Amino acid sequence: MKEFQALVEEQMKTMDHLLYLQSEVERCHELQNELSRLRSRTAVSDIHSEIQKMNDELDEIVAVFEQQTNEVVKLFRKQNMKNAKIIV
Repeated sequence: MKEFQALVEEQMKTMDHLLYLQSEVERCHELQNELSRLRSRTAVSDIHSEIQKMNDELDEIVAVFEQQTNEVVKLFRKQNMKNAKIIV
């Protein structure tokens, strides 16, 4: 009977260890999933930052383009006025 009791106790220790390991595996899976979600958020955040940088750069380019356009129009008008004075 002692041998039976010892085997059962050993089996119970094994079962406790098994349950502990299962709970740790589940906890690690949950942690892994959370890290994956965080990485996804980080990736989205990185993409959002990159988009914002490109939008800022676009705004700068638009401002330069508008300035260039104004200079072209100004020069065009100035030259047309000179040409108009020559014709008159």
